[in-house]
This record gives sequence, C-alpha cells and structure tokens, in this order.
Amino acid sequence: MPAGAVAPIKAFPISLLAAAGFASGAGIRLLDPLLPLVAGDFGVSVAAASVVVAGFMLPYGLGQLITGPLGDRMGKVRVASFALFFYALALLACSLAVGLPMLVVLRALSGLCAGAIIPLLMAHVGDTVPYADRQATIGQFLTGMVMAQMLTGPAAGVVGELVGWRGAFAALGVLALAVFLLIALRLRGALWRTPAGGATRGQGLYAYLNLLAHPAGRWLLIAAFFDGFCLFGATFSYVGSYLIERFGLTAGLSGVVVAGFGLGSFLYTRLSRRLVRWFGEYGLLVSGGLGLALGIGALAIVADWHVVVPIQILLGLFFYMFHGVLQARATEVMPEARGTAVSAFALALFLGQTVGSLAFGGLLAFVDYRPAFAAVAVCTAALAVWASAGLKRIAPERER
Repeated sequence: MPAGAVAPIKAFPISLLAAAGFASGAGIRLLDPLLPLVAGDFGVSVAAASVVVAGFMLPYGLGQLITGPLGDRMGKVRVASFALFFYALALLACSLAVGLPMLVVLRALSGLCAGAIIPLLMAHVGDTVPYADRQATIGQFLTGMVMAQMLTGPAAGVVGELVGWRGAFAALGVLALAVFLLIALRLRGALWRTPAGGATRGQGLYAYLNLLAHPAGRWLLIAAFFDGFCLFGATFSYVGSYLIERFGLTAGLSGVVVAGFGLGSFLYTRLSRRLVRWFGEYGLLVSGGLGLALGIGALAIVADWHVVVPIQILLGLFFYMFHGVLQARATEVMPEARGTAVSAFALALFLGQTVGSLAFGGLLAFVDYRPAFAAVAVCTAALAVWASAGLKRIAPERER
C-alpha cells in the first residue's frame, strides 16, 4: 500500500448518496421559476438573463472530461465530496452576486462542481455493488435526482416569492453544505487521504482513448449520445411548449402535466429491483426503448391534452427502464477507470441532449410539433433496436 494511503472507501448508505444527487440535481432546475426575478433584479430582459442557464450547463457537461479521471486517481467519493463542498460555496456566493456577469461566473463554477457529483457517486456504486444488483441499486440512488426534478421548481418558486431568488440560492447552498458535512463525518480521515487500490494504468485523459478503442465503449457512448439526442434533447425539452402552443394551456398547468414524467421516474426508482428481476437487462432495454417510441408517437396524434398526463407518466417509467441499462453498463465497461467511463457516458448524453435540442428546434421551423414528434418516435424505435442488438453482442467486462 502506498505511503499515506488508506483502504478503499466502502459502500455508503444509498440514502446519503441520493441526498447528494438531490443537491446536485436541484441546481439544474433551480432557475426554472426564478429567471424572471433575476432579470428584474438586474434590470435586463429574461432573454438576456438566460445566459445564467447556459453558464451552468456548459461547465456541468464539459467538466466531465476532467472530473472522471480525477475521481479514478484521487478517489471517487473524495472528489465528489469536495465537489459538493465547493458547489455549496458557489451557491451561497451566487446569493450575494452584485451583477449579472458575476452571477454567470459563479453559476458556471457551481455547474462545474455539480457535474462531478452524480457520475462519480454512480461509479462508486459500480465499485461496491455486484453487477447483478447494480441496476436496481442505481435506481435507488436516482431517487434523489428524480425528486430534485419534481420538487425543485415548485419549491424554488415558493421561496423566490417569499424571500427572492437570492434566498432560493442560499437555501440550496445550505442544503448542499449539510449533505457534505454528513458525508465528511462518515469518511472522517479518509476524506483527506487517497485510497489505496485505485486505478493507476489507463488513468488521465488517456483513459478516454482506451474507452473508444473498446467495442463496448464505442457502443455505450453512441447509445448515450442518441439517448440524449432523441429523448432529453428532442422530446422532453419541448413537451411543455407543445402543450402551450397546441392546446392553449397556461405555463403553470403545462408544468403540472410535464411533472408527470417525474412521477413515472419515481415509480421506476421504487420498482427497479422488481423490474430487473421480471424483465432482465435485455428485456428492460427493449421494452423501455419501444415503450418510449410508442409514447412519443402518441404525443404526435393525441387530440386531448388530458391524455398527455398518463403518457408523461409512462414516458418517465420507460425512460429509466431504457436509460438504466445504459447507466449500469457505464459502470462496468471499464472497471479499471470506472469514474472516467461514467463521466464519458454523462458527457456523451449531455452532447446528445444539446445537439438534439438544436435539431428539434430547427425542425420546428419547417414542420409542426406533430410530425416532429413522429420523426423522433421513429428514431427512438431505431435506437432501441440498434442498442438491444449491440447489448446481445457485448457482455459485461466483469461479473462479480
């Protein structure tokens, strides 16, 4: 064992990991109801203030290039813990920003730190949970992220109305700091020392080349990119505007309908262990992918907005059935550099989401929502078929 090193960190309570995931995920949705308040406070338009959103998301995605290899070398839980600490400080600093440029810089710093938390903690699950149980455990871990998607918007809106947008940033900063302290208390001295047994070969940015050189790695990254392209980018981001423009719903009611996706996602986190047992990995990927295609196709033909509510719930369930298999494989495709592999998966998903959002927006310039959703449904079905065929050919690197 190297001098100054300690034994590898053992598994954490999944509830504590989920709490860290909640704190990180809440940062993504925090500004949804607060952007008009930020714009009014700084005397700019909402369009001008939206740079604060991009300022968070770009570092969140691109920072994966650095944080994944760093987690492999320095310890995944350690790096995620320090990221959570600096994320909390950045949020608290955001609440004190004296101008829009300062808020953008601080928001970018918080995005960089937040982006390290979920991938590295998921990689830690890969280090400590046998592959046969991993997808179900990841499903439990995702409870925090799903709850953040469901609760952050309404909670931030209420806090923003009561004490302003600065109070919402401060409240999330205090929450993130509290979760960090709980993790630090459990780590104790291990927080300050690099664990033994970490990967030494294939670390650093070179590990990304190793991942691309492996057929399973290429399959995973392509699947993640088109997962983000078809679903997060070209579908989920536009359901709210579709309901407003096609059916005349208010922004508030549209948000309630869209929140049905979170209910379906939460249902998955509660049923994940049973679903894995009932369907198996291949069955989850196929049924989830084809279910998504049918659900998106239903959006293209639905005549009554009330029907979108159950569709959204089913889309949330089907998405995590499909996406959960890819996440589990991300934790096993390169066990010697698991943090790098999961971060690369997250980066590919982020890039796909970005490109898909732009492509769908461009498509709407020429056609209505209905044919656009129909096209995405066909692409999603093709993705499900392609991914399932690849899954059959690729076995996990290591069954434990």
